Amino acid sequence: MDDSATKATGNWWQRLAGGLKRSSSALGSAIAHVVAKRQLDAATIDEIEDELIRADLGAETAARIATELRYGRFDTAITPDEIKAAVAAEVEKVLASVAQPLAIDAATKPFVILVAGVNGSGKTTTIGKLAAKLRAEGRTVMLAAGDTFRAAAIDQLKIWAERSGSAFIAREAGADAAGLVYDAVAAAKQQGIDVLLIDTAGRLQNRTELMNELEKVVRVMKKVEPTAPHAVLLVLDATVGQNALSQVEIFGKVVGVTGLAMTKLDGTARGGILVAIAEKFKVPVHFIGVGEGIDDLAPFSARDFARALVGLDVGLDS
Repeated sequence: MDDSATKATGNWWQRLAGGLKRSSSALGSAIAHVVAKRQLDAATIDEIEDELIRADLGAETAARIATELRYGRFDTAITPDEIKAAVAAEVEKVLASVAQPLAIDAATKPFVILVAGVNGSGKTTTIGKLAAKLRAEGRTVMLAAGDTFRAAAIDQLKIWAERSGSAFIAREAGADAAGLVYDAVAAAKQQGIDVLLIDTAGRLQNRTELMNELEKVVRVMKKVEPTAPHAVLLVLDATVGQNALSQVEIFGKVVGVTGLAMTKLDGTARGGILVAIAEKFKVPVHFIGVGEGIDDLAPFSARDFARALVGLDVGLDS
């Protein structure tokens, strides 16, 4: 690994570790408190399992980690770091199968990515960061302002298009979103664009009429390109905790979510929710975000996330 790559990896690791500090501190201090008082007996393991559930890792994962501790090191003296390492190893097992990069078929032009999520999840910012990544890879990109409800969302996406050197298509606020998406797919095809990123209005997963509109967007899109969308990226806000589970379930039913991006991991002690989501839905996790900067969206690494979640360091070459 050259110096610049090492530095970039190191900087990202620092951001990830810093971003997950609230999660790791809560988990780490709870484990240390429980273990400091006695050996790893059945009561201690039960307490650790409770702490893992409180950290939003999910009951199944917490139970499996507890079982691993029970049969691996039962009734022996154990250090907090050894507990953390055992937790991280189990978390990594859950996440390894879902840690998949976003695969873009270069033969499909445009490769249409529909981006969905609830209000405030960070969709528009995520699209901007993703556009910058794709442009850095040498791809041509178009951003479509499908969130026609909010003038601010249209303006924000336009700024991201300018920053990333992407093409941009929009209508006035209040226009029909499905019509805008129809025009965007047609324009991207005509211009030979590599990737079309479509923003959509933030919608609560329990608002049936808004979810119906999202279905309409997909139906109309297929009139121009029957195989679209080629990917459906659901952006999740880590700070909502357990509510993210219902978002994945309902958006999955409505538009067939193919991958996840989790944002705002730097603003919550509930980073473990990503583990619960992976355990339950097995949906690929493409990206995680730990800040507002253009470089603060990174491909998801199961090992790095697992170790950062429990507060363990990671070697750059490991």
